[in-house]
Amino acid sequence: MSTSDTTRYVRLRVDVVLEIDGPAELAAAAEARIDADEFMPEEERTHARAAAREDGAEALAYLVEPFDLIRDVPGIEMVQASWSSEEIDYDPDALEWDLGEEDGAEEDEDDRP
Repeated sequence: MSTSDTTRYVRLRVDVVLEIDGPAELAAAAEARIDADEFMPEEERTHARAAAREDGAEALAYLVEPFDLIRDVPGIEMVQASWSSEEIDYDPDALEWDLGEEDGAEEDEDDRP
C-alpha cells in the first residue's frame, strides 16, 4: 500500500499510571501553573486552585500537556488532543494492568468487521 493510500491521521493512545508520593509538591506545582495562565479567568482560577489542592488527579491534569509529548517529533502536526486523569485502584499483579502484547491482540480482534 502506498503512502497516498493510507490515512494521514493517527490516534496515539498512551496509558500512564503514576504514584503520587508528594501530594503537597504536586499541588504546589499545579497552583503555580494555574497562576501563570494569563488566559484563565479569575473565577475559574480560584476553582482550579481548590481542585488541585484537594485532588492529585486534578493537579496532574493541570500539569500534563499532550503537546509536550510530540513537540520535537519531525513531520507531524497536532490536530486535536484531549486527556484526563483519575484516581484508580492499582494492583500491578492484576491482569487488567498487564501491558504486554496481549492487549494489542485483543484490540485487533475487536476491530474486525
